[in-house]
Amino acid sequence: MIEQKKELRKNVRELKKLLSTAERNRQSKIIHRKLEETALFKSARSILLYWSLPDEVPTESLVNKWFKDKKIYLPVIDGDDLKIVQYTGESSLVAGDKYGIPEPDGPVLEDEQSIEIVIVPGVAFDTNNNRLGRGAGYYDRILKRIPFANKIAFAFDFQMVDTVPVEEHDIKMDIIINPH
Repeated sequence: MIEQKKELRKNVRELKKLLSTAERNRQSKIIHRKLEETALFKSARSILLYWSLPDEVPTESLVNKWFKDKKIYLPVIDGDDLKIVQYTGESSLVAGDKYGIPEPDGPVLEDEQSIEIVIVPGVAFDTNNNRLGRGAGYYDRILKRIPFANKIAFAFDFQMVDTVPVEEHDIKMDIIINPH
């Protein structure tokens, strides 16, 4: 199982290299629009998003577009876990300790159960809503803590595969939004 996951991560990494900036932007805009059109997103007041790495579906414009109308939270790496901190604008961002991902500097959200939607990054996804992450387990741990939040993943076209190898601890997504 571990080898299958490793191989799939490698294959997707190679496909990511082929994605042009124009195509990346085109697919991202479609993904953002599809999210914004969902009833879940329209009604949600409290959303955990992520500040994207260069090889993920970009989220910065989405975060900046909505943080004044909704409570937008971002994850902050804390050892082997994630804390949840509200995003209040780019001036609140500091470089993250582990991967250099910008993280909001502010108080940790005490009531994690108030999160209605979690937008989850990933490496690969399948039509059964399975997700393959990077392998560190950050999102599996945080999703276990907030089980009633709607789990939505963003995926470029090439990240959709026939089958994602899953283990008992892997958490399925409720919705996977891709350009098609």
